[in-house]
Amino acid sequence: MSRDRGPRRLRRLDRRVLTAASVTALSLTASGCVVVHGEREVLPATTRAEAAKALQQFTTAYNAADKAYDSSLDADHVTGALGDIDAARLKAGHTNSPAGNPAHTPLTLTDATFTIPKKAGWPRWFVAEAKGNKGGNLHWLLVFTRDDLAEPFQVAYLTLISPGSLPEVKKDAAGWAEAVPANSTELTVPPAQLSNDYATYLKNGGQTFAPGPHTDQWRSQRAKSAKKPGLVTQYIDEPVTSGDYAPLALRTEDGGALVFFTTRRFEKETAAVGTSIPTPNANVQALTTGEIKQSLTMEFVSNGVALDPKSGGKVTIMARLEGLTSAEGS
Repeated sequence: MSRDRGPRRLRRLDRRVLTAASVTALSLTASGCVVVHGEREVLPATTRAEAAKALQQFTTAYNAADKAYDSSLDADHVTGALGDIDAARLKAGHTNSPAGNPAHTPLTLTDATFTIPKKAGWPRWFVAEAKGNKGGNLHWLLVFTRDDLAEPFQVAYLTLISPGSLPEVKKDAAGWAEAVPANSTELTVPPAQLSNDYATYLKNGGQTFAPGPHTDQWRSQRAKSAKKPGLVTQYIDEPVTSGDYAPLALRTEDGGALVFFTTRRFEKETAAVGTSIPTPNANVQALTTGEIKQSLTMEFVSNGVALDPKSGGKVTIMARLEGLTSAEGS
């Protein structure tokens, strides 16, 4: 149930074309002066004050949407993987509670720190880490991105991490971070390839990824649950790498990178003849089309953060958050 972001993309493109035309016109009328194009100059993605404002705007919109179970209230502040997960969560909530969220508790994010890379071109993006009143002692790690100055920053990635668990990010004397190109070959896996390699690893295993709860342990759990008495579960993992789902990477002090990436998986449960699929919970039912007879296929979108070391080391999946986005019975 991934949301179609084509129209928004076209609007962004139109704005960028208009902006570029305006800048060109200015350069021709400035008495021979040459203007600097932000699309090509290496600049901080935003100011720290604007980053703090974006975090507050996201929190306000997120709370309004959660209280009303209405995805239109935060649609301008989420995108990519988080946008899909959030929209499905709110759709299920509205289906089961049309009057709104009876258990709503406002999210508060405090003691935020911002990591802002210097880079050329779009998208401009930054990372925020903050304490939250939800998620226990874990911190909220959010990646904000935008494709145009006329657009608000939107959260594309959200994961929960243990305080102090992230590696040191490389920064210059002014405190600005460094963005790593998606096609960088200095790392064990180029960021652009990470989603594909992770999906392949979940299917076939391998030596690319370090052991942990999101790699070998998860493969083991899936293998155990694949065959239960009267029920077979199949898994299909897919990379998601384009548009608002594109990976984003920060250079770490040791020369590696902290990479944010997206994957999608399908989980199909098939009951043996003469038996039936266990009744799914209300949220799953709210996102299910078709009649559940002998099988149920669920689609999940996952966003994660990985430590991708210099070439030769193993990639560590540090955190991963996923959500059901659709389901189909048959």
